[in-house]
Amino acid sequence: MSDEQRVVSASGVIDAPAAVVFEQIADPSRQPAWDGNENLKRADEGQRVRQVGDMFVMFLTRGGERHNRIVEFQEGRLIAWRPSVPGKPEPGHLWRWELRPIGSGRTEVTHTYDWTDLRDRSRLPRARATTSDRLKASIDRLAALLAEG
Repeated sequence: MSDEQRVVSASGVIDAPAAVVFEQIADPSRQPAWDGNENLKRADEGQRVRQVGDMFVMFLTRGGERHNRIVEFQEGRLIAWRPSVPGKPEPGHLWRWELRPIGSGRTEVTHTYDWTDLRDRSRLPRARATTSDRLKASIDRLAALLAEG
C-alpha cells in the first residue's frame, strides 16, 4: 500500500478572475453545482469561508453529513479543508484548491485530494477512486458554470 499515489491533482485554466472563481469554492452552498465527484448534495447558505478554523457542513448524495474544517486559507488564492463525520475524529484526508491569476481575467486552478494521512481503512476504496479525472471534472464544470454567467 505504500507504493500507491496518495496525492492526486488536476489543473486547468478558467476564463474568469481568481476572485470570481474563489467565491464559488469558498461558498459551500455553490459547490454541489460543479462537483465532479458527484458526491455533494447540498450545503446551507451563509457558510462562506473566511479563515483557517472555519467550519462548514455539507450533505452528501449518498446520505450523511460532513463537517469540513478549514486548515489552509488565503483569500482569493488558497483554500483547503479536512472533512469528518460529525462527532468523530477527522479520518485524515484533505481537499485543496489553489488559484493563480494568469492575466486577462483568467485563472489557473489546481485541485488536489491528499489522502496521505488517511487512517480510516473503510475509506480507502473511495479514496482510491478519486482520480485526477474526477478532480479535473470539477474544474471543467466550474469553468462551464462561470462561462454561462
